Amino acid sequence: MPTSAFDPIRLGPLTLRNRFIKSATNEGMARGGVPSRALVEHHRGMAAGGVGMTTVAYCAISADGRTFVDQVQLKPEFLPHLRALTDAVHREGAAACAQITHGGAFTFVPELSTRRPLSASGGFNAVGAISGRYLRSAMTPDDMQRVTQQFVDGACLAREAGFDAVEIHMGHGYLLSQFLSPAYNKRRDAYGGDATARARFPAQVLRRVLDAVGADLAVTCKIGVTEGFRRGGTADDASAIAQVLEREGAHLLVLSGGMNVEAPWAIFGSSMPREAAEIAENAIVRFASKVLRLVEPKIEFKPLYLREHSLKVRAAVRMPLAYLGGAKSLAGIEQVMADGFDAVVMGRALIHDPALVSKFASGAVSESGCTACNRCVVSMYTPAGTHCVLNAAPDVALNATPAVAR
Repeated sequence: MPTSAFDPIRLGPLTLRNRFIKSATNEGMARGGVPSRALVEHHRGMAAGGVGMTTVAYCAISADGRTFVDQVQLKPEFLPHLRALTDAVHREGAAACAQITHGGAFTFVPELSTRRPLSASGGFNAVGAISGRYLRSAMTPDDMQRVTQQFVDGACLAREAGFDAVEIHMGHGYLLSQFLSPAYNKRRDAYGGDATARARFPAQVLRRVLDAVGADLAVTCKIGVTEGFRRGGTADDASAIAQVLEREGAHLLVLSGGMNVEAPWAIFGSSMPREAAEIAENAIVRFASKVLRLVEPKIEFKPLYLREHSLKVRAAVRMPLAYLGGAKSLAGIEQVMADGFDAVVMGRALIHDPALVSKFASGAVSESGCTACNRCVVSMYTPAGTHCVLNAAPDVALNATPAVAR
């Protein structure tokens, strides 16, 4: 009999009350890197609504690791604000996960400590057409050692802040994904080549993080099962990468897809509406959205849109895997659990209704009311931060107030 998504699950040292995980979806609720009261309430609401774990998106491990200025940065001075968040989640009975991330060449911050943003390989930087940084630099062994230590330090700070897990972001075109991607990684040393070789540096980061916090925290990784464009990684690549991460000891892999620059539509399984770009106050985002519309294929949302790719990864490894991608109904969730996935990760459906898991459990609803319009995706760049536009507008003041008053 298939495992139910309502059953508990053990991930390393952590046991979750059920197998529903709120995905890391950039919240836009950390002005200047300071977690806001809105961020606390966002995740408290997810916990109160019944998820087993909620994931705080894009916790940058360094100043250079940020994509935008207004993102959580794992710094000691922000510990009280992060502790307020984890305490609020714990009071509602759920676990809190920090997604630890470095953007690499995918960055729009005004100043970097290096002349060019770092990546797996040097050369033309596609995102630089938007940011004005047209070239990227290949990381040296010293760069890798320094950034690895920053991941370790970030994980240790997350532990100090009360998080129960960390998710190492290896997808969507950020730094570790740039090593995994055949389109980005053209190295001719031990860190380039086939998918197994391209996974060497991300696996080293995982190993060091596990050694540092793996006895106390669940250590998970987010990878892409398809990059969604012609020269990008495939499900076969993802299967080989998953085998490397399984051997290294990851407690769970979250299976996602798509790339922020080359194929954002593959992340969401549907096209971005024209009006989505207009609500963004960030000029860079407005411009990028308009450019992407010129090349974006017209995609109609369909439930479980990453299932075919994810099943290939499921067949390649025995370790715990979490399905992500269009699970918005009880029938869909039952399908992925029957497929052998160990947990289900949801984003837009929970942004639409944070109480969805509790409503599933009670039988009040069997399907989310989320329309996959994707306007929530761009709402992170508005004063209120990420929210569902089908619901009442959130209190903007909460996003302008630090989580802990000074």
